[in-house]
Amino acid sequence: MIRKVKSEDSVYASTDIVVTSPLAVRVPQAVAMLGISRSKLYEFIQSGEIEIVKIGRATLLPVDGLGRFLEKHRNIKNPDA
Repeated sequence: MIRKVKSEDSVYASTDIVVTSPLAVRVPQAVAMLGISRSKLYEFIQSGEIEIVKIGRATLLPVDGLGRFLEKHRNIKNPDA
């Protein structure tokens, strides 16, 4: 016999879903976020302009560091416009 289970009949407790932004991303995500090539990203990493965190073999790029990098390279030509 098949029985429909209503949500109040569920054995699982209801949980709130919390959406958070990531603290760090991997190289492919950083490339997509910045809109630059992978090789250019690695150039910025090599020069020290973009911070990385190595955990085991994973290379992570802190999202706040990517934001600082963009702010540093922002080119505002006409701030009064």
